[in-house]
Amino acid sequence: MASGFHDGSRSLQDRFDTRALADRIDGLLVSDTISDGDREFIEARDMFFLATADAEGRPTCSYKGGEPGFIRVLDPHTLAFPNYDGNGIYLSTGNVLVNPEVGMLFIDFEQGHRMRLEGTASVELDDPLLADYPEAQFVVRVRARSVYPNCPRYIHRYELVRRSSFVPRQDRLTPVPEWKRSDWAIDALPEQDPARDPGERDVLGR
Repeated sequence: MASGFHDGSRSLQDRFDTRALADRIDGLLVSDTISDGDREFIEARDMFFLATADAEGRPTCSYKGGEPGFIRVLDPHTLAFPNYDGNGIYLSTGNVLVNPEVGMLFIDFEQGHRMRLEGTASVELDDPLLADYPEAQFVVRVRARSVYPNCPRYIHRYELVRRSSFVPRQDRLTPVPEWKRSDWAIDALPEQDPARDPGERDVLGR
């Protein structure tokens, strides 16, 4: 694997005498391949953090959540995840369209384990995986460039209280978020948004 270190990284490594350690980690732990163990860890997650930047390099970071297994490893170099209805701004996925380089951070807060994956993303509007994701708008695929574990020592331990009721599932109607029914929002919603006429759907605050 070619090192991803640049002058900024190297200057701090040299300042704190960690260049040799960084090179050792880069040589031993960083790969462009998603191993079987990586796949098991990634597909067991019900959330991850996605870092993107726009065409000018201005970054944003977003939380993505779903049922365990919503992130799929398709082959040793590729994973995919769905994009569900959100606030309609499309900051992260809009960034992908103009700057496809992304970073993904997967964390197990109960066991204290984390993994990073960096690569090149694409937005697939007609992806065949759409049929497997109820209510998904499109699928994002990521071609891995660097996959590596991250030191777990600063991970605080948390236990799951409940998963979000808003994650779409085949066996029930997805609730409508209360904020979409607010006066400031409802007249600006897409024409077919269920919040305009929720019918039998629950309206929930969170």
